[in-house]
Amino acid sequence: MPSSSSGSAQPAQRSTQKAPVCPVERECGACQHVGVPYAQQLASKDTRVAELFADVADASALRPILGMDEPYCYRNKVVSPYAPGRKLQGSANARAGKGRDARGGRDGKRAQKPRREILCGMYAAGSHRIVPTDGCLIENEEAKRIIRTVRDLMPRFGIEPYREDSGTGFLRHAVVRVGHTSGEILVTLVTNGRAFPASRAFCRELVRRCPRITSVVQNVNERQTNVILGEREQTLYGPGFILDKLCGLSFRISSQSFYQVNAVQTEVLYERAIDLAGFTGSETAIDAYCGTGTIGLVAAKRGARQVIGVDTVASAVRDARENAKHNGVENARFAVGDAGAFMRERAAAGDAVDVLLMDPPRAGSSEEFLAAAVTLAPRRIVYISCNPTTQVRDLAFLRQRGYAVRTVQPVDMFPHTDHIETVALLSRKSATKTFIPVTVSPKDMGLDEAKAQPTYENIRKYVKETHGLTVSTLNIAQMKAECGLEMECDRSGGKQQPKCPPEKREAILDAFRHFGMIEDDSSEG
Repeated sequence: MPSSSSGSAQPAQRSTQKAPVCPVERECGACQHVGVPYAQQLASKDTRVAELFADVADASALRPILGMDEPYCYRNKVVSPYAPGRKLQGSANARAGKGRDARGGRDGKRAQKPRREILCGMYAAGSHRIVPTDGCLIENEEAKRIIRTVRDLMPRFGIEPYREDSGTGFLRHAVVRVGHTSGEILVTLVTNGRAFPASRAFCRELVRRCPRITSVVQNVNERQTNVILGEREQTLYGPGFILDKLCGLSFRISSQSFYQVNAVQTEVLYERAIDLAGFTGSETAIDAYCGTGTIGLVAAKRGARQVIGVDTVASAVRDARENAKHNGVENARFAVGDAGAFMRERAAAGDAVDVLLMDPPRAGSSEEFLAAAVTLAPRRIVYISCNPTTQVRDLAFLRQRGYAVRTVQPVDMFPHTDHIETVALLSRKSATKTFIPVTVSPKDMGLDEAKAQPTYENIRKYVKETHGLTVSTLNIAQMKAECGLEMECDRSGGKQQPKCPPEKREAILDAFRHFGMIEDDSSEG
């Protein structure tokens, strides 16, 4: 694996050395800029980010893109389809039927030669035509070697490649995951049918040739679909998963797990996100779109008092809980559900949240989710995005409702491609403004009277949890008098007392609005 010092979150040295030439660059299309010097690629992406974010962030908020020191062979997940190629002279004429392709002898020695060569590699851009590649400048070299070894073993064991047009053949894809720090390797064989009598002998020979493999899984996908993985699977060799470390934590990675494919830059991205969150040990954070809990668990270890992760995918939440247990993280919990609905419930209950961590899919967030975030009103939002275009759209929505974009940090997650990953920090423009279009009293929300009562103690607690400020009873009394809520605020025995400091004044007013003691008559600005 290539090494990188980018984990220190320093911009890469922008060498102008010409990039290596890829022999299939024009056919493949996966790397749009592989022939462009890396320094020039980074400069171009900086320009693109500046143009995209011009309407939602000041130029001073934009940070230079963080690139890689060694921007090659960085993909630790390699996927290859298998398909029949040209006819081979002297090959057998036996026809292969669906589900009968891996049925050579027990050891595969009696299997006949395939009628065609077997292609593996990647699809040409915008098509399902395979571009055969034995090597790739951005894919892990050992993973690529395993892809080729699977191809070379298929004739020996009578394994026919899948035919998309007819839905016949046996082996559809191989998916290879390599642990960046652990070195463990998981190979997932996606098959068009469950019956795989030669599986034991096949795995034995595969591991003999590629001894770094620690687990092999068979995933069954019999549907005629572009989706790679099916729902059923069985472990053929090893534990069925691998472990890898990210930001000092260990994560379990299975065939179905979402895990970033560039571990080096993922650490850079997450470290910067945690820095922007500004955890001091007292914050409650929500990790929306939590997946297997990666960023949420890092936050729990790096200063958040508690982290609540929410995701709609039950299997991902199970993995997140297992990852928390495996790492001994006790201040993070994970729930299955809609993050937007969860935030609305928290807001209705009067529960304060300091930081919202969000990492939505490429389509970005829905307006319902963003509106729920505004209702919850966290002090800071850390928004990680794999699609800056939809991120800008979402940031515009949040800006119109009281948030300001403080920092935008691009990260070059996939060198030589158009892809840019960005993390943005937003904070509330004014702690005294609320942005719920209606005023809802505690009674209307059905809250316990004791919980909703605006006592001095509850007001002090709210200000401390929400704003990080300690206010006195005198401060609260002074503000009650100013708002006409309490006629007598002289608790000094006639002695002259200093006025309430401006920052405490605004925080107490926010608490008054929170408890429904005063209405918010301010307008957006």
